[in-house]
Amino acid sequence: MPRRHLVLAAPTLAIPAAAAPVDLALALAVDVSASVDFREFGLMIGGYAAALRDAELAARLTGGARGAAVVAMLFWSGPGARDLAVPWTRVASPEDAGALAEAIDHAPRIVPAGATALGEGLAAAAALLARCPYPAARRVIDVSGDGSSNAGMPVAAGRAAALALGATVNGLAVVDEEPDLEAYYRDEVIGGPGAFVIRAGDYAAFAEAIRRKLFREAAGPLIA
Repeated sequence: MPRRHLVLAAPTLAIPAAAAPVDLALALAVDVSASVDFREFGLMIGGYAAALRDAELAARLTGGARGAAVVAMLFWSGPGARDLAVPWTRVASPEDAGALAEAIDHAPRIVPAGATALGEGLAAAAALLARCPYPAARRVIDVSGDGSSNAGMPVAAGRAAALALGATVNGLAVVDEEPDLEAYYRDEVIGGPGAFVIRAGDYAAFAEAIRRKLFREAAGPLIA
């Protein structure tokens, strides 16, 4: 299977005439660095897939004015280590959500384990959003991980790339190795309208945490 590399910065591509507008473009940016072992990777991926098989989540993703969302999944690790695990997929029915769940469930760990280049992961997710061929009313980066950045570009630069697109960055912090990671995500990672952080105590709690996170993202921002 050919690898699909992402650059950190790219101009927005021309929108194909056949690309129907959607309510949400959601880029799932998943930490696969060395701190995530294969058991934990399975729990993460299984959690995303289980959430997308939930009929209520499918209803939220398809319940907006345009009746559809698009979702893609990016794996990221150390500097220069990121790749597209699942390309942009239109979700306009429960069957579409189920097919996306299957694709995620079978996504291989295509990025080598390494350091945690969170800033580069955010920048790559922003580039992925910029290349999305579907006009979207909202654009969201859903980043999940278990560690603070320790390599690559500054997190602030990656976040700035996302915010320059008008996107929201939300975080899921798995805090079993870094108890202060939730606060780090809140202070350094998230941004944009209605941005929020969800906490998972460990990878066993990931499935329920990502389910709650995706429900909030599908419903839209709650801005005080």
